[in-house]
Amino acid sequence: MTRRSTPGDERGSAALEAAIGVPAFLLFVGLVLTGGRMAVAHQAVEAAAADAARAASIARTETDADRAAVESARSSVADQHLTCGAARVTVDVSGFRSRPGVPASASVTVTCQVPLADLAVPGLPGSRTVSASARSPIDTYRERR
Repeated sequence: MTRRSTPGDERGSAALEAAIGVPAFLLFVGLVLTGGRMAVAHQAVEAAAADAARAASIARTETDADRAAVESARSSVADQHLTCGAARVTVDVSGFRSRPGVPASASVTVTCQVPLADLAVPGLPGSRTVSASARSPIDTYRERR
């Protein structure tokens, strides 16, 4: 005998809704977490580049500037609790070679591999590269070596 459906008979619909809705919701949450991690990482890398450029520009010599920039960038990234798989700091302090009275600057680029594999979102790469550059002027009328 065939069972007749009655109005309001929705047996099994909750299981179907859960089977479709829960994975979609978890994917949405994973994407929100990914976006948040990338935003925080980008801000941290920008701050590290700015700190490093400033540290380089107030150093007295080209060698000191290079060392100060790298130390400052690494310290800034660590202070912001950013996990970088492979942090790279590129420093350009060639402005220290110019004559006093000639405007010059120190520039720094900080690149960081941000891990994403722990978020377990399908289709995401295992990590993403975030990079930022900053420039800071060297005192124009200071003696340079």
